[in-house]
Amino acid sequence: MKNHNIATTFSAVLYFVCMMNCHAQTGKKLLLALSKADHTLAIVDPATLKVLGRVPVGIDPHEVVASSDGKIAYVAIYGGGTLHEINVIDLVNKKALPTIDTRPLFGPHDVTYVHDKLWFTAEGSKAVGRYNPATSNLDWSMGTGQDRTHMLHVTADARKIYTTNMSSGTVSILSDTVIQPPPNAPATAKPRTDWFQKVIPASVGSEGFDVLPDGSKLWTAASSDGSITVVNLRTKTQEKKIDAKVMGANRLKFTPDGKYAFVSSLSTGDLFIIEVSTQKQIKKLSLGRGAAGILMDTDGTRAFVACSADNYIAVVDLKTFEVTSKLDVGGVPDGMAWSIAK
Repeated sequence: MKNHNIATTFSAVLYFVCMMNCHAQTGKKLLLALSKADHTLAIVDPATLKVLGRVPVGIDPHEVVASSDGKIAYVAIYGGGTLHEINVIDLVNKKALPTIDTRPLFGPHDVTYVHDKLWFTAEGSKAVGRYNPATSNLDWSMGTGQDRTHMLHVTADARKIYTTNMSSGTVSILSDTVIQPPPNAPATAKPRTDWFQKVIPASVGSEGFDVLPDGSKLWTAASSDGSITVVNLRTKTQEKKIDAKVMGANRLKFTPDGKYAFVSSLSTGDLFIIEVSTQKQIKKLSLGRGAAGILMDTDGTRAFVACSADNYIAVVDLKTFEVTSKLDVGGVPDGMAWSIAK
């Protein structure tokens, strides 16, 4: 009987350890997905594709990002450029926290989290803004002077910002530059930081874009003429315009190895797969009536594509380029992001 009790206790301990490990593994990396129709943020286990919880958000959620520790999510409430809120979600307890008021910046659309700060486009104000969670205030902003400043990328060192300006048909490169005092400046003068903008022509409707993993080039796809503009980020010039025929283009994302570009079409529902080295289309998947947000898996195995018009997210195998499953996170899915706990 004593041995039986020891065995039973040992089994119980093993079960508890297993459950704790399983929870830690599934909780370490989470897929975050927005539903525009349901006004919710779905928290998904990427291993099982099971929805672990849903948290209500504002009336027009577009893009989402997680903090660097994976504990907080930020959701831009866009409203066609008229609203002024970013929702804050506690991912651990799956509940809403006090909302960020972005005024005087209006129309927050895209969001990213770099150097422990939240960066966002403010389309209604033709600007980019930055929020500091440590001080709970907006601590920096810069205007682009371009129409519909929409999507956003901030380099890891937070010294350069790339945006697409849809209606102007341009790409903005904002550079953080240290300015030295002039030779005749007082001895007490110190170097100061200023930001400069370089505006690069693209096509009207250039919206979705991505930066190659080596940081050398930016590709942006235009809904108006189906072209892809290639920007050389080292020379800050337009390198080429590819007649890719990706009509109705909405988002563009590179695979983690930088070999392929995925472009979704909101008007046709197609997913175009383009080989970066040859700049040629190698495959086109018909996903439904309208494809939008794209998220690459961090391990390089899958892509998640929001089929907004059909109310599901398609999971695409990055080796076969075939749809392997579909994920339901609510009506009109769009913006997605990863939360990786640290």
